[in-house]
Amino acid sequence: MPLTHHDWKRRAAALEVDGRAWIDGRRRPAEGGATLDSINPMTGEAVAAVAACDATDVDRAVAAARAAFVAGDWARVDPADRRRVMLAIAAEIRIHREELALLDSLEAGKCITEALDDAEEAAVLFDWYGELQDKAYDRVAPAPAGVQATVTHEPLGVVGAVVPWNYPLHNATVKLAPALAAGNSLVLKPAEESSLSALRLAELCDKAGLPTGVLNVVPGHGHLAGEALGRHEDVDALGFTGSTEIGKRFQVYAGESNMKPVWLECGGKSPLLVFDDCPDLEAAVDAAVAGIFTNAGQVCSAHSRLLLQGGIHDAFLAALDKRLEALVPGDPLDPDTRLGPLVSRAQFDKVRDYLAIGQREATLRHGGEALTAAGGELFVAPTVFTGVTPEHRLFREEIFGPVLAVSRFADEAEGVALANASQYGLAASLWTADLGRAHRLCDALQAGTVTVNGVDAVSPQTPFGGMKQSGIGRDYELAGMHKYMALKTRWIHY
Repeated sequence: MPLTHHDWKRRAAALEVDGRAWIDGRRRPAEGGATLDSINPMTGEAVAAVAACDATDVDRAVAAARAAFVAGDWARVDPADRRRVMLAIAAEIRIHREELALLDSLEAGKCITEALDDAEEAAVLFDWYGELQDKAYDRVAPAPAGVQATVTHEPLGVVGAVVPWNYPLHNATVKLAPALAAGNSLVLKPAEESSLSALRLAELCDKAGLPTGVLNVVPGHGHLAGEALGRHEDVDALGFTGSTEIGKRFQVYAGESNMKPVWLECGGKSPLLVFDDCPDLEAAVDAAVAGIFTNAGQVCSAHSRLLLQGGIHDAFLAALDKRLEALVPGDPLDPDTRLGPLVSRAQFDKVRDYLAIGQREATLRHGGEALTAAGGELFVAPTVFTGVTPEHRLFREEIFGPVLAVSRFADEAEGVALANASQYGLAASLWTADLGRAHRLCDALQAGTVTVNGVDAVSPQTPFGGMKQSGIGRDYELAGMHKYMALKTRWIHY
């Protein structure tokens, strides 16, 4: 029987949390004893005091990861044994799904229903990469007589991972599952706003049989723990999800240290194009709502630019107005809530600044104000601006909040030009009944993923990542694992 709002609040009140780091198989405070408060954005109260790790703690974590890699208990384990542990981790996530979801809801303000979905998606990733272990093959290359040439994938060693606050458990798993599947050891730096589910996940991995030292979690401030990880000479690769600005810093850190490869999944300003021949207007409106207002718009691939062809423009916006009337903010622990608070006061202030910018640049059609709900103050109404042009900041800049910028286009060529008029290229979606147009736009749109007659489709079976300043490399699928591996060629003369 599903838990009620009262059930979740009762569980939240009784929840015991541990904010200490996870290094070399056990909980540890930061070496210097520093902590930072994890703040519940709904109440403004501290959820936990979290270890504020620095370079000393990162050194300890990297040393533990290196020792575990050299020992080979994970890096050189039989694929069937690695598969067993990965599937056991997935099982532990499912057993503790409600606890993990509650941690993300309390720290990041995520609606509890979304947080539960995130936990299941995390388990699915460990399932997928676990099942891959005894089914991924290396290859034999063509070679002259008397020579065998083989190409193999081998783990890099120690992988660093830095993830943001908007999908705390899910983003951690997107890095951990493929890097572990590749045979690496890891040091994970979660966001300072949301560290608790990643720390709990490390305990669950230990319980599932992951060898000691293979996974380490060092919470703390980005300019201390994150930069130390990015600059560390004994980290062999780094995976990052976050803003484009911070992603560029990690490229600098790598260039000024050991030239480690840095795989970046960064910002987005994804377009959703709707053509006059849209096959299902109501479904397209639902997609537009999901594409920007899920997680209060705090999504890297959020479809924050709605591009409407002239013939459908007015009818689409009228239908959108009706949807938004029903999208009201509430307590994220209430299973009926679909719009939670923003993650922090700083993010709330940033989005409010953009609301003011939007009212100077364009026409406000819906929302545009801060709200309070269930005693919480960090809510922003679902907001729609129309008449937005490429010259406007609303069109160009990633807001990371529930703010939709609407532009009108006349024909296919103008629609594509508007969609591609961005420094970002993470995702794009379109609605059309014309199969030829669908194929043309899949070719023409500069985005890592293009969804036709849907929005923002993501699956472990397909790569996810961006073009232009949305990033380098891909998560998910084989690409997500192979980027944490080195190709080795062997020439054997016999």
